[in-house]
Amino acid sequence: MNWIENMNNVLEYIEENIDNSITPDDIAKVAYSSKFHFMRMFSMLTGMTLGEYIRQRRLSLAAKDIMSSNKKIIDIAYKYGYETPEAFTKAFKKLHSISPSEARKKGESLKAIPPISFQITVKGEKRMDYKVVKKEEFKIVGISKRVTTKNHENFKVIPRLWDEVAKNGILEKIKKNASELGVLGVCHDYDKEQEEFNYMIATEGEHIEGLDNYEVVNVPSCKWAIFESIGPMPDAIQKIWHKIFAEWFPATRYEHADAPELEVYLPGDPNEEDYKCQVWVPVVEKNQK
Repeated sequence: MNWIENMNNVLEYIEENIDNSITPDDIAKVAYSSKFHFMRMFSMLTGMTLGEYIRQRRLSLAAKDIMSSNKKIIDIAYKYGYETPEAFTKAFKKLHSISPSEARKKGESLKAIPPISFQITVKGEKRMDYKVVKKEEFKIVGISKRVTTKNHENFKVIPRLWDEVAKNGILEKIKKNASELGVLGVCHDYDKEQEEFNYMIATEGEHIEGLDNYEVVNVPSCKWAIFESIGPMPDAIQKIWHKIFAEWFPATRYEHADAPELEVYLPGDPNEEDYKCQVWVPVVEKNQK
């Protein structure tokens, strides 16, 4: 059974259990992968978290129930996992821009979020060159911010953080203390339930001279798949991230390890067409099923 069958089996499982409790452990069993790997694959391929997709599917079906039946709204709310009518109304209005009771009275057209499916697209593009290296445990030091992936807030917050540290001089201090790895953008400490993670602008080491407030994080010993990005930022590296999850993971025997992800920013002008940086993804060999 290959990865695309596993992914689509999960989507079928979600539809069959949409009005029941769906846990990450259940998902992992159906996907034949680790919870962490599936969650990262899903979010990178779809642009939304698994939790967000399940919520939207439930609210889409709830809207159908409201418009096509005489069921009490409170019963529909409970059916799709909402403990209070207030919580259901808030979530419903956020997606459909109208409350459940207003939708029923006015007969409004509501958003339909159809089930998704994964398909293989064969492209004749340039192959992805990479290398896998083992690196022993090391420490990184820098400044961090807790970021949410809800409503794609991470895509707004992280660029603002880079602008902030560039303006206040912190980035220059990190560069002066940088090791051979250079300046790092690090995603770590994922909370899959809350859809949050820490984003850190850092370098390898335990101290930054001239900076009073910084954080030190231990990076465990593991294998890393290393990919080179060539081109102006941030488009070039964002394309590499997409290709890693859409093309590389499905074609290899590896899956994502539950460890930090690193973007390694090497010296040079990040706006130039030939600017080079790297993406380091922690990997483990997946169990064959």
